[in-house]
Amino acid sequence: MALLFKDGRPVVRLRAFRAIDDPATCERFIEGHARVLTAIGVKKVTSSKDEWMFNPAAFVLIVESLDGENVYGGARVHVAGGTQPLPIEEATGNMDSKIFDLVWAYARQGTGEVCGLWNSREIAGYGVGSIFLTRAAVAISTQIGLKSLFALCAPYTVAMAQSVGYQLETSVGNNGTFYYPKLDLLATTLILQDVKELSSANDEERDAIFQIRKQVNLTTVEKLRKREIEIEYKLELPFMDSWDLEAVIAKLQGNLPRTNVDDSNGINLF
Repeated sequence: MALLFKDGRPVVRLRAFRAIDDPATCERFIEGHARVLTAIGVKKVTSSKDEWMFNPAAFVLIVESLDGENVYGGARVHVAGGTQPLPIEEATGNMDSKIFDLVWAYARQGTGEVCGLWNSREIAGYGVGSIFLTRAAVAISTQIGLKSLFALCAPYTVAMAQSVGYQLETSVGNNGTFYYPKLDLLATTLILQDVKELSSANDEERDAIFQIRKQVNLTTVEKLRKREIEIEYKLELPFMDSWDLEAVIAKLQGNLPRTNVDDSNGINLF
């Protein structure tokens, strides 16, 4: 999956869409993510964990070559009220059932979760699998109509999430933390309570996200730690005339606590 370079910089497209509108790209997302997991010694995500591609309330961000043939990274935004519980509910509900009530409290105004963040080795070190996908996920959430966002973060992504406005949620788990996806790994629960205003974000990240919202389709050179990458942003979600957040919220019944939930291979960490 060789990268295309221009003036010494990698060139990629960062595109957003609703999962059910582009199943072929969802398959490429799944294949790329599975390769990354295999490379770090995690078993391939089982087919049942790929149900999100049929969830009408799941949105996808993909980092791809300009011809769409190669995929270098991605993330997802799941909306509460779709055909699945939020990934954080599936991951932690058997450890602390309070997560269901917490999600329900936010879901009635429109909430979601950023999950499944990953990048390939080819693009490692350019910020695509960290800050640029995170900014994009928060940016498109206003198009979806969300008021808040959840995230279950690995330790090395907590500070990044906080930079865009997420805050630690201590009411679940052990002061907000869970051993997930296995006992030697710690995950932290965070919530971004004001997706539109981003009042807790730092100035740089708030300005960057607002700029993306202002120009959803833009080609620009991004810089991270003296490394540059050219990103063609295509973040105007297509076919949104068929999206009805109020109808999704209306379907919410509240998720009852469940036991024996096995999500050890889900790897839905932010």
